[in-house]
Amino acid sequence: MAPTVVSPESVTWRVQLDRAMWVAGVRSLMLQALHPVAMQGVWQRSDFMSDPVGRLLRTADFVATTTYGSPGEAAELGRRVRAVHRRLGFVDPATGRWHRVDEPELLVWVHCAEVVSYLDVVRRAGVGLSADEADRYVAEQRHTATYVGLAREDVPGSVGELREYFAGMRPRLRAGVEARAAVRFLLWPKMPRRLRGLAVFKPVWAPVGALAYYSLPGWARREYGVLPEVPGGQAVVTVALRGVRAGLAAMPAVVYDRLFDPATVRRARRAQERLRAAGYVLDRRGWPRGGWG
Repeated sequence: MAPTVVSPESVTWRVQLDRAMWVAGVRSLMLQALHPVAMQGVWQRSDFMSDPVGRLLRTADFVATTTYGSPGEAAELGRRVRAVHRRLGFVDPATGRWHRVDEPELLVWVHCAEVVSYLDVVRRAGVGLSADEADRYVAEQRHTATYVGLAREDVPGSVGELREYFAGMRPRLRAGVEARAAVRFLLWPKMPRRLRGLAVFKPVWAPVGALAYYSLPGWARREYGVLPEVPGGQAVVTVALRGVRAGLAAMPAVVYDRLFDPATVRRARRAQERLRAAGYVLDRRGWPRGGWG
């Protein structure tokens, strides 16, 4: 059995084990909220507004499991996610139509919003990826889509296909009342109980939330209109992203690991054991040399 779902030599590892993913994850939630039907599903059938950090941590666990988890762990998580989605539905107040959370169109939207956010943010934050590597990342994420019930061919397989998808979706996207409320909440959410011991680090969230917003495409920021544009424009945002990434990278592992759910940390430890057994030499952060974490 392979030591991890995805090879440490993959582009997925370079992207998804980078600490700039905290900004990317929040950015993906903000982008997802621009789909009015998908936003209603989140608004009506999730605990997003009462526990936004919990939602982000569950997303982080999904990313972790489908990156460095064992094939069995990833398959089991996929089964759980699909089972939960099958039970959930909601009504779109604009049309009165009943929707299932696991409708393919909605799953594709969430997938694409995550993939484009992860790729865009980590590249701007300083992870050097060539155009070919960016295409490989998008193609590798086709397998991830299968865990939520999609087929590989349902989602884009290259950066160009991803751009075409968003160009086609643009006329259907808008920032409704719920989406704007969600973005404002993401800019300064409540700390979950288990992280209150790290309250001294809460100010770190301010740049994470703000940079998630400012790293959105210009059309998305104009649609939201929640924050004013920054002096100096997007060049300043790129510099700030690199600074936040450097700050997160400097955080000791013993502190950084406390930001995650304990189950995610245990999964990482098991992955490291499997990698050692497979002959990989791990660096001081516990990941293969040439890997990222």
